[in-house]
Amino acid sequence: MSASEHRPPLPPFTHDAATLKVRLAEDGWNSRDPARVALAYTADSRWRNRAEFVTGREAIAGLLTRKWVRELDYRLIKELWAFGGNRIAVRFAYEWRDDAGNWFRSYGNENWEFDEHGLMALRHASINDLPISERERKFHWPLGRRPDDHPGLSELGL
Repeated sequence: MSASEHRPPLPPFTHDAATLKVRLAEDGWNSRDPARVALAYTADSRWRNRAEFVTGREAIAGLLTRKWVRELDYRLIKELWAFGGNRIAVRFAYEWRDDAGNWFRSYGNENWEFDEHGLMALRHASINDLPISERERKFHWPLGRRPDDHPGLSELGL
């Protein structure tokens, strides 16, 4: 296995390692680069994302490509909810707009399971969309990585 097939931190997770793993995942998703994001998953990773079920990096990259064509100006915050052994649970919110200029905040929970190399083998995501006005937006950083000094979900009351 190549060094690129290892994604520290590795399980079993401590609180600090799980928190870092969540932030690294958030950073990857905020890149909106499907190929880059897909490399954090095992070659045969299985996902449930909303009502869509996919298996493997190619299918994951395809799902993310479709997602980010539709969800414009995407900005995401993830927060650790629970962890144990090789599993992590997160809650998240992201803001995006459609091509008609309508804004949404999508809320959800994810359950993750990792292999011994730190690659995610299972991802189960439940997501709900809330239409919001532009003035209700809370995520205003430039596209890309959330700045370290930007509040997280709890600090924003989400």
